Amino acid sequence: MHMADALISPAVGGTMLAATVGIAAYSVKKVQNDMDESKIPLMGVMGAFVFAAQMINFSIPGTGSSGHLGGGMLLAILLGPYAGFLTMASILLIQALFFGDGGLLAYGCNVFNLGFYTCFVAYPLIYKKLVRKGVSPRSIFVGSMVSSVVGLQLGAFSVMVQTLLSGKTELPFVQFLLLMQPIHLVIGVIEGLATAAIVAFIWRARPEILERAAIGETLSDVSIKKVLTGFAVAAVIVGGLLSWFTSTNPDGLEWSIERVAGIAELETPDGIHKIFSEIQSKTAFLPDYGFKTDQDDVQGQPAVEDEESWPSVDAGTSVSGVVGGAMTLVLAAFMGWIINILKKKRGKAVA
Repeated sequence: MHMADALISPAVGGTMLAATVGIAAYSVKKVQNDMDESKIPLMGVMGAFVFAAQMINFSIPGTGSSGHLGGGMLLAILLGPYAGFLTMASILLIQALFFGDGGLLAYGCNVFNLGFYTCFVAYPLIYKKLVRKGVSPRSIFVGSMVSSVVGLQLGAFSVMVQTLLSGKTELPFVQFLLLMQPIHLVIGVIEGLATAAIVAFIWRARPEILERAAIGETLSDVSIKKVLTGFAVAAVIVGGLLSWFTSTNPDGLEWSIERVAGIAELETPDGIHKIFSEIQSKTAFLPDYGFKTDQDDVQGQPAVEDEESWPSVDAGTSVSGVVGGAMTLVLAAFMGWIINILKKKRGKAVA
């Protein structure tokens, strides 16, 4: 559900970027309360894992479409809403800048759609309420399922509102809605199952992580080495190998656009859209999670789609999965490190 720049106007893109920056600044301030050295690597490793997981699209039978995990609910449950939102912002920034996945002008929209509704709506208002009487396999399953579905439905609806406010007449609102919401309902159910399985595994291995994240306490006296190692190994396997098995079908957003507008991608307008497109073509050294080709350097030329095989055993995909995960790990961990330093300085100033 990564929006391209062609789907939004500069006014909508700028407004959503300002909103995202504001929420990120608020999250930095709030996350200082439960940030310590032990949580920094968890932010990095979870960021790398979600980056890798988003590379795998699963086919949706009978539709010709596909979907991938958003990961926002998983991050909110394991890290808390504020650190979860900041980690999601890190993932989407790496994807947009270096892999050309999601537009730079649309960056604020993508962070808001995938991070805000899961971390600040579905997590506190649904998941936490469903597990407040006690964490158990049943409450984790129900909480993960319902919150994942609602979070993704809100994100999909937000995409349509943003295209409507951007004046995209190629995407009539009602017709677009009747495709976007049902296809993302299916994707949300699968995301809920995956989130429930991962959270249940963590609960059995280290229940303190969930309990501390829920009440905003530090993990300073909790050993999380096995959890970190497990997610790091999983990130390498998923990004480096399982990414070969990603579906070649268009994702839910592209599929909906294709059925409404007749094409999977709208034409990028001139002006500021072209400027952002040129910037992205220079920064994206692994475009579309593969090695760069001569055609990627040609501006304004429509991409020629090669006949795709499945599974797509490709060194460029593996390199993208491993390198992207490592870059996300470094950025998320660096962000956590900076926040921890600010916390210490604030503590000294108060003392």
